[in-house]
Amino acid sequence: MVMVVVGWAAAGVVVRATLDPVDFLALQAIRKSLEDLPGSGFFGGWDFTADPCGFPGVFCDAGRVAALALGDPRAGSPGLTGQLDPAAFGRLSALAELSLVPGRVAGPVPDSLALCPDLRFLALSKNLLSGPIPDSLASLARLRTLDLSFNQLSGQIPASLPSSLPQLSNLILCHNQLSGPVPAFPDSAPLLRLDLRHNSLSGPVPDLPPGLQYLSLAANRLSGRVDALLPRLAGLNYLDLSMNRLEGPIPPAVFALPLASLQLQRNLFSGPVAPPGEVGIPLVDLSYNRLWGPVSPMLAAAGRLYLNNNRFTGEVPARLVQGLMGGGGLQVLYLQHNFLTGVEIAPAAAAALPAGASLCLQYNCMVPPVDAPCPLKAGTQKTRPAEQCPEWRG
Repeated sequence: MVMVVVGWAAAGVVVRATLDPVDFLALQAIRKSLEDLPGSGFFGGWDFTADPCGFPGVFCDAGRVAALALGDPRAGSPGLTGQLDPAAFGRLSALAELSLVPGRVAGPVPDSLALCPDLRFLALSKNLLSGPIPDSLASLARLRTLDLSFNQLSGQIPASLPSSLPQLSNLILCHNQLSGPVPAFPDSAPLLRLDLRHNSLSGPVPDLPPGLQYLSLAANRLSGRVDALLPRLAGLNYLDLSMNRLEGPIPPAVFALPLASLQLQRNLFSGPVAPPGEVGIPLVDLSYNRLWGPVSPMLAAAGRLYLNNNRFTGEVPARLVQGLMGGGGLQVLYLQHNFLTGVEIAPAAAAALPAGASLCLQYNCMVPPVDAPCPLKAGTQKTRPAEQCPEWRG
């Protein structure tokens, strides 16, 4: 380990540090550009008369800074303010991990991070960072996790990121102001988590690697069809494409994926819903689309099922009602604002919904047999006007 002597003659202070001098000066620059928010004491432990490798959040290896965790990681810590020094991080050329706790750090993401060739983990979420995502990050060939979520970043996602980062497994850019297309990833990419929700991304959903496990593109302006893409993602355990402008059919194969959550609500999906077998997904939300046809009994094993505000017709399958009444795992069944004409449920059963169960049937082509409380958005009308229900027999 290199011994470094740094002196301030005017102050008469001599410091002996076990750290590379370039790294020492980089840490000083980082400290000058950031401050503790009131209530945070993180930088109280950064005394440059001592060895910086013992500072809170500084982790060294062989006399170089290998990891830097800026801010008090304890829950409720108020974090830091200021800006990220534009050049200092690039001088930490052995840096492998950089994280920033939630706070009020503003300004751009430093371009100089591209000078850290060993960087594997970069997480700067929940601050006030702005400007574009630097194109230069595409040079970080060892990067595995990039998390810039919950900031104010704008511009397009660099198209070169997917092909230039061969080890990237987690890309988390949600809750920003990003625009333009979702970048396409090659099939060989090791990407496991892609979270781009709550941006202003547009265009179609591109090809994505088949090994993907978590996909959230909710609350963007995406359009086009996904019925060819989704069946290829056989390992998905979380899928949220809600609040976009996606259209076309929902492929039956989606219901056979090992999902914990399927959220396709508030799109323009159309056609029937035809699962190939029992659907055991804990959360299925297909509400606010243009889906039509009968309600499939294969959905009875879902945990919470939202089919409201569509164009479903026919009778509600008895299996769904039985599932809600205790014969299965169904806890929420929302069918309001469709064109359903009946439901098989005994009056005694209707009065004995299990605790915690929710059923809403209003504004269909029938008089709801259950006077259960519906969400406020369902409105107050119990049935559709008769002229909208040509097959209604009363």
